[in-house]
Amino acid sequence: MKIRVVSAKDEIENLDESEEIVHLAFRPSNTDIFTIVSKCPNLKALHLPSSYKKTLSESAKMFLEMQGVDLLEGDVWGHRKDINEYSEVSRNVYKKIDELKEKGMDEEEIVKKMEKETNLSSDFIKFLVGQKA
Repeated sequence: MKIRVVSAKDEIENLDESEEIVHLAFRPSNTDIFTIVSKCPNLKALHLPSSYKKTLSESAKMFLEMQGVDLLEGDVWGHRKDINEYSEVSRNVYKKIDELKEKGMDEEEIVKKMEKETNLSSDFIKFLVGQKA
């Protein structure tokens, strides 16, 4: 799964309508969120650092919920935007989630285990586990 990394407001205009997950590396305004959702009809989730997610307005959260867009907390560690505008979740992460499900682990156990192994946020892992269901 590819995560489109947006570092600044002026990059919103370059988003493609096929984007499914967008990570915002800046504090978005309500207008920014509305523009992103309008520009990306296939958007499944917005991924924000925890400090930005905490300051997001209730109206923006409600708008995302009404649009069916998940709001995920976390960072894209070690990503170099100057090399690639996308951060990618490794196929190995999906394989490991499938293996843990086959072993009969519940979602909470999978999230705890994968959090330690992947450096991904619990929100994002829950999203991935839900996508695999």
